[in-house]
Amino acid sequence: MRCAVLIVAAGRGTRAGGEQPKQWQNLAGKPVARWTLERFAGLGPTVMVIHRDDRARAEAACAGLPVTLVEGGAERADSVRAGLEALLADAPDAVLIQDVARPCTPVHTIARVRAALETAAGAAPALPVSDALWTGAGERVTGTQDRSGLYRAQTPQGFLFPDILTAHRAHPGGAADDVEVARAAGLDVTIVPGDEANLKITLPEDFARAARLLKEDTMDIRVGNGFDVHAFEEGDHVILCGVRVPHDRKLKGHSDADVGMHAVTDALYGAMAEGDIGQHFPPSDPQWKGAASEIFLTHAAEMARQKGFGISNVDITLICERPKVGPHAADMRARMARLLGLEEDRVSVKATTSERLGFTGREEGIAALATATLVKT
Repeated sequence: MRCAVLIVAAGRGTRAGGEQPKQWQNLAGKPVARWTLERFAGLGPTVMVIHRDDRARAEAACAGLPVTLVEGGAERADSVRAGLEALLADAPDAVLIQDVARPCTPVHTIARVRAALETAAGAAPALPVSDALWTGAGERVTGTQDRSGLYRAQTPQGFLFPDILTAHRAHPGGAADDVEVARAAGLDVTIVPGDEANLKITLPEDFARAARLLKEDTMDIRVGNGFDVHAFEEGDHVILCGVRVPHDRKLKGHSDADVGMHAVTDALYGAMAEGDIGQHFPPSDPQWKGAASEIFLTHAAEMARQKGFGISNVDITLICERPKVGPHAADMRARMARLLGLEEDRVSVKATTSERLGFTGREEGIAALATATLVKT
């Protein structure tokens, strides 16, 4: 089914406050309308109906998106009809009609409406009314209202295109939404589950709630992996995760060859898509000869913070037959936690053997595998 999108954005939205209509006000770094448009991007031809005074604002909000702007009318129904008429030149099978002031509409809500249109002429999301309902006069309760069978309507409201176009052309105006228009034309409308996150910005305080919802919905979580290997050479200790561990050999490397710290550093760089240690600290550069690996680790951690990421946790596995890591694991965790600025319960250091297989099994060196998780703050 070929579907189009119609965004209704011609209203003035005065109850939301501000010096301009709510759809053009800033919300978490973008105009409200931009968030709404991005929710529906790629679903099909998109028309946004605007007030004649808002074209410059609308063009800025639509920049880079394939959106057709159409001037609306005096009432919502007039604006919707203008948008539907604009779609007629290349008529879709169905259309999703969305209030511009719902920038947090979940993807699954949109999908439910589209799926329902495979078997229904109309579909819309809604939530059952769960609170007690009163009637009132001023500040006084005058009665109660049965809430059985009552729903809170949301958008997008979807319809087969020919049916809703005919319904709007015949409707006298004054409808609260497109479901009312459809029902007046005798169309059945299927209710699909709505979502509390599908907030409609109406009052000034709604902007803060919408910003919180968008932050939760667009949370940027990155996971990176790191793997490192160092061979043994003559010596009397190894450095693992910043801790000196007595051993009859040491690890060979341009720096202090801390295989565990190197793996974590590469995991951090990997989560940011910023290459690896060799790109930031080339082994061909003599200044890093014998350098403490904490220099590399703290550089990666600071880069993550500068990019706006917090380090959620790191997990390190050391692979070797000897030395035994267990007696030193607590010190390693503490050292890594201090360097990364984390609580110790966010740092895991563990070890395993390779059951005498491969180069680690032959005690020719140590390998390390690490995973790091970054969360945009």
